[in-house]
Amino acid sequence: MKILSQSQVERQLLNSRSRRPLAAGFTLIELMIVISIIMILVGIAAVQYQRSVQRAREATLKQDLQAMRQSIDNYTLDKQAAPQSLDDLAQAGYLRTVPKDPITGATDWDLQFDSVVLSPEQSGTGLVDIHSHSGATSPFEGTPYNQW
Repeated sequence: MKILSQSQVERQLLNSRSRRPLAAGFTLIELMIVISIIMILVGIAAVQYQRSVQRAREATLKQDLQAMRQSIDNYTLDKQAAPQSLDDLAQAGYLRTVPKDPITGATDWDLQFDSVVLSPEQSGTGLVDIHSHSGATSPFEGTPYNQW
């Protein structure tokens, strides 16, 4: 064990204080660059997320329209009369419930009524087609939703 005099201890303390230790943190500019890159990536991810949500809504709309149109056709053939509303389809068991329009978020479908001729002696007026009530246009296909 080495015994140091008081002057030697003071010198060592002075030398250790005068020598600056290496910087242990990041500079402000480095932090700003990293935060800027993170913000750009978050912005890109948010746009992609919104697009995927919109695509999912459109896919749901197409599937719902196809299912309801098939239900209208089946009801018309089975009952020999066209349904008068979407509730007729639900009450008869052709639909579990009337689905919500994924674009508008409500059950406000545009119903198209026309005369239905099943045979020469049997005709009537009823529901023949259905469309979305939204007047918005698909950003992916460029067509209005109410024309699908």
